[in-house]
Amino acid sequence: MSNATLAIDFGTSNSAAAIVEDGKVRRLALESDADTVPTAVFFPGDRAPMRIGIAAATALISGEEGRYMRALKSVLGTSLMHEARVIGGKRRSLSDIVAAFLAEVKQRAEAVAGRRFTRALSGRPVHFHTADLARDAKAEADLRACYLAAGFETVDFLFEPEAAALATHGLGRAGATGLIFDIGGGTSDFSVFRVEAGQVRILASHGIRLGGTDFDHAVSMAHAMPRLGYGGELRREMGSGHLPVPNHLYVDLSTWAKIPFLYTPETRAEVAKMVRLAVKPRLMRRLATVLQNELGHDLAFAVERGKINANAGREGARIRMERIEPDLAVAVTPASLDAALARYRAPLREAALQTCQMAGVPPEAIGTVVLVGGSSLMAMVAAEAQTLCPNASLRNSDPFTAVVDGLALATHLPQFARA
Repeated sequence: MSNATLAIDFGTSNSAAAIVEDGKVRRLALESDADTVPTAVFFPGDRAPMRIGIAAATALISGEEGRYMRALKSVLGTSLMHEARVIGGKRRSLSDIVAAFLAEVKQRAEAVAGRRFTRALSGRPVHFHTADLARDAKAEADLRACYLAAGFETVDFLFEPEAAALATHGLGRAGATGLIFDIGGGTSDFSVFRVEAGQVRILASHGIRLGGTDFDHAVSMAHAMPRLGYGGELRREMGSGHLPVPNHLYVDLSTWAKIPFLYTPETRAEVAKMVRLAVKPRLMRRLATVLQNELGHDLAFAVERGKINANAGREGARIRMERIEPDLAVAVTPASLDAALARYRAPLREAALQTCQMAGVPPEAIGTVVLVGGSSLMAMVAAEAQTLCPNASLRNSDPFTAVVDGLALATHLPQFARA
């Protein structure tokens, strides 16, 4: 097997790269000594080179002038992927930006490993888009084009939960049937597997477009956005009575991938009009402050922190919004978090059940459920997994690296070998 294949887990929130050396997985540190790098970019306002990962977030948090972008994977297969916009002083599409991110991953991986990589084995969700085969195929084609533009000569794909099964099957009992619960930033993916003669056999895989960014969106809409005027009323310009505040700005502001595209003169003018007509103008002025000072990602990070702290049961979990207005904050309790995320319980359970049905394995016969992905740390995920598979033992993998470990192992399996 050639050493020219690089395993890459290009994730919605985090990415990682790995190879196999001396029969063992070696994760390649792409930033500092970390096994993963945030899938984020920052384009400085002075046209300096693009930054990625922690450096991108640092630039945003420090208030440096420029454009921050995250959750790039979620736009694969959509028309937004190929729309050119002026970003960092140059017209770029999101396709260009994803390719640039992957090129940086390739360059850093080569520097760490001391070799050149001509091929990539990339993870991909079972479905980028739920129940839309055409858009799903378009998303893979988009991602393939980005890898080729990044300098790889060829790229193969492996379903992310199947890669996780390769890496984590040892967590279960010998001969038992296992179920991967891979809950990532943008998708939830499931694989039923069985270990036979020391080999992992995938019985079925399935997935839906639902993940941590959706959880963030729901928490933001339930907790933060009402403090910016969401759910309020506007006075009519002519006549009496009130109109509801439009929802679309709040929906986009609580969606990671759409935040950068709100900072336009047209949007600011729309909000200025809303401030003038608002029944509660103080709340609407907060929204104007977010757009004027480009604080959308600061707010999204604050929501994410509040979600994580409430999920962990930390007392006093809050979404802190002092950059919008001094002392502005909103509490997030385990109960309010559960209420905000309640709508996602059934889709997760139903998708996992469908995977079991595709495999011909009753949920009661699952011996081990392996939780994978950063969003698998949400308490409701474990609760739904245990409810569906009452006889299974729940095991936690390394949530952020199980997929890349499995991808690396897969590069040494016959079906992925290269002459």
